[in-house]
Amino acid sequence: MKKFFCSVLALLMLASFAGCGSANDANNNNGEVFADGDQYGQIGGELNILNWGEYIDPELITLFEEETGVKVNYVEMTSNEEMLIKLKSSDCVYDMCFPSEYIIEQLIASDLLMPLDMDKLPNAKNIAADKLEITDSFDPGNKYSLPYMWGTVGILYNTKMVEEPVTSWSVLWDEKYAGQIWMYDSVRDSIGITLKYLGYDLNTRNPEEIAEARDLLIAQKPLRKGFGTDNMRSSMVNGKAAMAVIYSGDAFCCMDENEDLAYAVPMEGSNVWFDNVVIPKTAKNTEAAHAFINFLNDGAIAARNTEFIYYSTPNQAAMDRLDEYFTENETYNPPKEVLDRCTVFHDLGEFVSVYNEAWSKIKMK
Repeated sequence: MKKFFCSVLALLMLASFAGCGSANDANNNNGEVFADGDQYGQIGGELNILNWGEYIDPELITLFEEETGVKVNYVEMTSNEEMLIKLKSSDCVYDMCFPSEYIIEQLIASDLLMPLDMDKLPNAKNIAADKLEITDSFDPGNKYSLPYMWGTVGILYNTKMVEEPVTSWSVLWDEKYAGQIWMYDSVRDSIGITLKYLGYDLNTRNPEEIAEARDLLIAQKPLRKGFGTDNMRSSMVNGKAAMAVIYSGDAFCCMDENEDLAYAVPMEGSNVWFDNVVIPKTAKNTEAAHAFINFLNDGAIAARNTEFIYYSTPNQAAMDRLDEYFTENETYNPPKEVLDRCTVFHDLGEFVSVYNEAWSKIKMK
């Protein structure tokens, strides 16, 4: 997923929570870590991490370095496909990375991942069982990965411009919002939600269903403001569009900036996504990689991290520490009835070419 919007906002939120007894007890004024789990001895060496941009509180990296003597080299990626190329390279240098579910399936199938040593990950016990049930669908037994952040795909809308309740994807084809609708510039996301609107599986391998979704998206062109990614957030915050198909974490940030914004996961269902942490088989410093994964899953550390980046944590020990601002917000913490109508993306294998061909025609029109 994509996380670029909330750094300044998150810093302000962390400051506002300083007296709330939440995740900020992860360190005191002297920088000493007060985490739930055992402290670490000196490990040393370097740890090469590949992750999404602005997808971790940078101060946590500093804390880990101070505590372990490990030098962390943090490299940012912009897409799952970019990460896949780097991990498949013969000269891959990364010790850990954070791919999404369907890419994890590809990495497992390609025998590129190392099974996690759970004896070195005692804080894995903090991960909520219901989240592990979902991730088990793309990593059976959660053998190769652990969930890091998660969320949904839905519609962020301006309640001053969209007066009726948003309950269906059909609103994206409502002519009264012509020129005011942002769609996400992603083949899986845009075709996926269209398939759900049509009543189909968002992982379908039926060419006729893909063609139907393609034609519906082509017909939508006069209504679209465009296909967007990061630019959609400022557009929505500034009241320049009526609605946008967007990730829940980005929606949560936008709603904090503009009280007229609301978020909905339509009744037809949607995608629930997970970014999990994995260790490539080519990793050089597996001890440091396991230590960092365990560090990130400490309750206090995980709570501080999610407060910084605004994406939902699967860590129950962190959830137990969070302010109600997070826990009672259904965009950040969707109820079971929402998750029950959502599905993860799975690897499509060679059939992805059918999606890509349809996407090319959509973008060309």
